[in-house]
Amino acid sequence: LLVKVKILYFASIRERLGKDAEEIDLPAGISTVSGLRGHLRARGGAWAEALAEGRLLRMAVNQDMAQPTAALKTGDEIAFFPPVTGG
Repeated sequence: LLVKVKILYFASIRERLGKDAEEIDLPAGISTVSGLRGHLRARGGAWAEALAEGRLLRMAVNQDMAQPTAALKTGDEIAFFPPVTGG
C-alpha cells in the first residue's frame, strides 16, 4: 500500500534544491519524518547538503510543528524549513 505525501521546502532549503514542493510515494519502511528526511538525503548532492544530519531544520506535518519521530500517513503535508531567527 503506497503512502503518498506532499513535501514543501522553504527558504534556504528551497533555494538549494531548486524546488518548493513535490509529491512522492514513501518507500516501504519509511514511516516517520526523520525516515523521510533520510530517504531524501540519500538522493545525494544538494539533497544530502540541504537535509544533512547535523543541519538544524524545523519540520511540520499538516502545518503543526513535528518531532522527527512523528508518524506519516497518506495525504500528509510535510514541510522542511530552517529555524527562524528573530531580531
